[in-house]
Amino acid sequence: MRAADEPEARGCRASVCALTVHHGDMSGLLEVVVLTADDARRAEEGGADRLMMVGELTGQGRCPEPAAFRRVRDACTIPIRPLLRLRDGYRSDGGEVTRLRGLASNYLSDGAEGFVLGFLDGYSQVDTEIVAALTDDGYWPWTFDHAIDRCLDMDEAWARLRGMRGLDQILTAGSSRGLEIGLDDLVLRARADPEDARLILAGGGLVPEHVAWLSRAGVRAFQVGPQVRTGGSFAADVDPSLVRGWRILLDSEHVRRAS
Repeated sequence: MRAADEPEARGCRASVCALTVHHGDMSGLLEVVVLTADDARRAEEGGADRLMMVGELTGQGRCPEPAAFRRVRDACTIPIRPLLRLRDGYRSDGGEVTRLRGLASNYLSDGAEGFVLGFLDGYSQVDTEIVAALTDDGYWPWTFDHAIDRCLDMDEAWARLRGMRGLDQILTAGSSRGLEIGLDDLVLRARADPEDARLILAGGGLVPEHVAWLSRAGVRAFQVGPQVRTGGSFAADVDPSLVRGWRILLDSEHVRRAS
């Protein structure tokens, strides 16, 4: 899924460099879920480090239209990872993979930094065959999404994902019911293995009180969606002041750790 002219692929290399800078910023990475160009502008204004773009919120979310992605890319300067999913649920097949590979190539050509994806097999375990079909020939980073929280054996799921080419984050709440339920397990996992802590992108019902616990366990990346919209609803636009509140929270945790 390389862009036709890889060195010229608009924003790809610059975006990868930008990711390195943000991951090196020990105040923590703040990712915001966006739907539109206005969302993207507002998220960047508030201090977001990276965007996850979703086209529709139906089910587990759907891919954005390529034209919509281009509008978002033109509206901001920070890295964007579009979601790769065309249907409800976490199962997939060769037909969907073929279509997703085509979309991924378009996104890369238009400046995507990487992708968000997640697929399970018939045993509710990470479908490494489908994931590898989408990622093995890429030079870009990717996030495994909340599909991991649906796995019956979480330890096996993490074992399957570790070492997969390009994987640099796992979006997880520690439970399919969100961080309110999964926080303790996620903190224990992060404390037990610094590499797991590095991979965790904590999201799914995240509230400010969770940040200190996760940060102390070594987690440095956090995702917010409805939390940065008026009324906590995706029907409202991203509010830069709410994004800024999360930015300040992560920065203050950095100061606390350094003191």
